[in-house]
Amino acid sequence: MNQRKDTYRAALQRRPDTTAPAASSTKVTRLDTRYVKVVIELDLGFARDLTDWAGPPLSALLRAGEAVLRPLRQAR
Repeated sequence: MNQRKDTYRAALQRRPDTTAPAASSTKVTRLDTRYVKVVIELDLGFARDLTDWAGPPLSALLRAGEAVLRPLRQAR
């Protein structure tokens, strides 16, 4: 873990090599912040597809569990 931290810190402190000629299309951006925020957005249709795919097996599982528990509840 410490080696990973040291490598990360060294990468943040690295400066671009000034002796190498820079190409005109190369853009160097210095990383000033330590943390990067990543946002992942899912398609709204994914939830609908997941419900369509997982809904019937889950319903069947609930019905089976209900059938198993029904005699146990009536025995009380």
